[in-house]
Amino acid sequence: MSGPLRVIEGGRAGEPTPGLLIVGAGEVVTMTGDLRRGVEQGEVGRLAAPDPGGPGAPVVAIWEGRIVGVGARRDVEAVLEADGYVLGRFARLDAGGGAVTPGLVDPHTHLLFAGTRADELVARQQGASYLDILQAGGGILSTVAATRAASEGELLAHGRRWLEEMLGHGVTTVEAKSGYGLDLETELRLVEVAFRLGEEGPIDVVPTWLGAHAVPAEYRVRPDGTEAYVQSVVEEQLPGIAAHGRARFADAFCEMGVFSPEQTRRVLEAAAGYGLGSRLHADELAPSGGAELAAELGAASADHLGTPSDAGIDALAAAAETDAPVVATLLPVTTWFLMKDHHAPARAFIERGIPVAIGTDFNPGTSPTPNLPLAMSMACINLRLTPDEALAAVTINAAHALSLDEEIGSLEPGKLADVVIWRVPSSNQIPYWPGADLVRTVIKRGRVVFERA
Repeated sequence: MSGPLRVIEGGRAGEPTPGLLIVGAGEVVTMTGDLRRGVEQGEVGRLAAPDPGGPGAPVVAIWEGRIVGVGARRDVEAVLEADGYVLGRFARLDAGGGAVTPGLVDPHTHLLFAGTRADELVARQQGASYLDILQAGGGILSTVAATRAASEGELLAHGRRWLEEMLGHGVTTVEAKSGYGLDLETELRLVEVAFRLGEEGPIDVVPTWLGAHAVPAEYRVRPDGTEAYVQSVVEEQLPGIAAHGRARFADAFCEMGVFSPEQTRRVLEAAAGYGLGSRLHADELAPSGGAELAAELGAASADHLGTPSDAGIDALAAAAETDAPVVATLLPVTTWFLMKDHHAPARAFIERGIPVAIGTDFNPGTSPTPNLPLAMSMACINLRLTPDEALAAVTINAAHALSLDEEIGSLEPGKLADVVIWRVPSSNQIPYWPGADLVRTVIKRGRVVFERA
């Protein structure tokens, strides 16, 4: 997958250098500043390069894994020298006229699972709905059976394969949910594997515990199955997950026919008591009170939001006016793959000032794609986001959805040097070429980790 590194002077692929100076960019898109909401969703901090080789051309300066300068080359070099940096210790990396952006952040994936659900595509073509398949023992439940039988080694190999794919699409940070175990033993294994993959790198992995993803088969035969399972999630799974100490967030599937808002609240409030942040699968298939609950709980994000109620949109808009906005994380590939004729009301969210992020929802049943730029294309085509709004949705806003916006999501001094160089001159072309391999170089924490010849 990797090719030779185009370093003009100093350093070589795979070796960290004290400093790196990215030159020759067609443009640098910084995303400098805070979370984008409302009209700000499309403000991206674009630095144009009328003369890519000239002293006014934009550059990105990196030192020991962090960004130390962004702007016109002459200005950045002057500041570096004034701060005591030796310019000769910066290797120069030629972007070849390509756009330079922050590393992409995928804020919603189900990275770890076993098996596939290819047969469900045909079932949906024949008219079966998502809940029809689930109630028949398929869907999530079939993946649970396969995942419970998978070893830690098999899950690690699976995760490495798909993280490599994601890296090739410019992703430098992902959230990875559990939720395909639905018992303490397997949920712990999934969270541990996600944590280990993040430790291996180069992609940072944020583990989320999703014990309340569905009611497992062994509880469905009981008259009190859903309530009994929620009790087991709160009293058995959650204490074990908390003691394990790897998960950063707790998630729950608040949806009609899955878990009610009251059941979801019990799980997430209990998780908050152990210090886990909250996120929700909310209102994917029907207005189910998920958006309202996310605002009430101060969740980091409410995800899917294919069918929120007017009250739910009002609640998210009210939260957006506070210091703790709930990010609306939309998953347009899922809606498309489920063959739905409706889409999340992204424009309504943006008009109400609600910050919007975009994720792949990578999973074996409803969104089997690791391609975040493809999700950007879907967001532009089906959700009517502009290319700049879509880029904000997979950088600074996605970072905010993971509570990582102080470290990643934009190119500005002090932040981690997670950077992508693209094989197109403008970031506006990223969603324009659906599914294309457009990434030239990925830099993670100041080190080149992917290079396409």
